[in-house]
Amino acid sequence: MKRIATFTLGLMFIAGTAFAQTSKNDVVDFGEPQPLTIVTADGEHNFQVEEAKTLDQQARGMMFRESMDADTGMIFEFDEPKVATIWMKNTSIPLDILFVRSNGKILKIEHSHQPYTLRSASSEAVIAAVVELKGGESKARGIRPGDTIEHPFFDN
Repeated sequence: MKRIATFTLGLMFIAGTAFAQTSKNDVVDFGEPQPLTIVTADGEHNFQVEEAKTLDQQARGMMFRESMDADTGMIFEFDEPKVATIWMKNTSIPLDILFVRSNGKILKIEHSHQPYTLRSASSEAVIAAVVELKGGESKARGIRPGDTIEHPFFDN
């Protein structure tokens, strides 16, 4: 019984560390935005995206931002492909969440995910990255699952 309790406490510590939050006053440097292109049946759509590569950057994401331009976004680059979930705690603007496979193909889009919600959006399958765009941009530009994202992370 003592082993089970110790194991459970250890798991809680690891889970707590993995889901660590960032506060509004924390400074998280994403570097200069980089170009990202989404190729659709209607043509190419160009964005400038911040890159969330580290756990600190990924924990912060788009939290505490009051606005974003239509041609900007963020890419979450995972070290290993995985089933991913995203939530909107402390995020005040609706976001389109694009779940992307390792070949750059969009698997799934969560359109205009609700600000401040703790309801997570899941990729439901293994992906390599998530791209967040301003809410409504995917529909406005005709971006759909199966379209291709071109960015150095995908080596395409």
